[in-house]
Amino acid sequence: MTRTTNARIAGFTYLFYAAIGMCIELLMHQARGVGGDAAKLVHMGQHAMNVRLSILIALLEGLSSLVLAVTLYGITRDEDHELAMLGLVCRVAEGVLGSINNIPSYLGLLWLAKAGVGTDVPDMPTANALRAFLLMPGASVPLGAFFFAVGSLIFSWLLLRGRMVPVSIAWLGVFASSLLVVVLPLQLAGFSTGPLTGYYQWLPALAFQVVLSLWLLIKGVATPATHTGDAMSPTPQDV
Repeated sequence: MTRTTNARIAGFTYLFYAAIGMCIELLMHQARGVGGDAAKLVHMGQHAMNVRLSILIALLEGLSSLVLAVTLYGITRDEDHELAMLGLVCRVAEGVLGSINNIPSYLGLLWLAKAGVGTDVPDMPTANALRAFLLMPGASVPLGAFFFAVGSLIFSWLLLRGRMVPVSIAWLGVFASSLLVVVLPLQLAGFSTGPLTGYYQWLPALAFQVVLSLWLLIKGVATPATHTGDAMSPTPQDV
């Protein structure tokens, strides 16, 4: 594929990826409801369609991550092949880890919520143990999120170094990704990061993805500046 085609696909996939990620959060929040574990499980049984839709969307989310890995690699590989390959591997790891983490958990919750129907019914101690395991609070940071941050940082830096998108957009990506690369491991290890928790730490990354996706869809990408012999000279897109 050409660089222009890769840019258009990446731009669309960025928007699609962000949209379906929010859809999963909304669907599962509605499916879990409020109350204790038993109440949440009953609520999931009543909103089984939400869980089934979340499983399908999680598959699309993992696939979107792979599409971004390939298209961003295609855009940036002429700037630095090794770094672009590392970015691709990180985005692939993000998609694989996200799917492995979410889909089996959703399937288990859906089965347990419907376990009272039919002959394949676990005994009460087993059901209680499974319920506690599947509904226990997970890590404050999904492991795949760290690989997302590293991959995003690498691709943002390559876009900046090659002057392939406006400098302001590329710097926003470098800043947003660097922030996540620093705070996510600390949160995963249990350290406090003050106000940089929850959705707040993701706002710069979300802004970057939306702005970059629109730029890629409308303008595409420029030829890497290193091909002109001056990687840091300004281009018309810098203005």
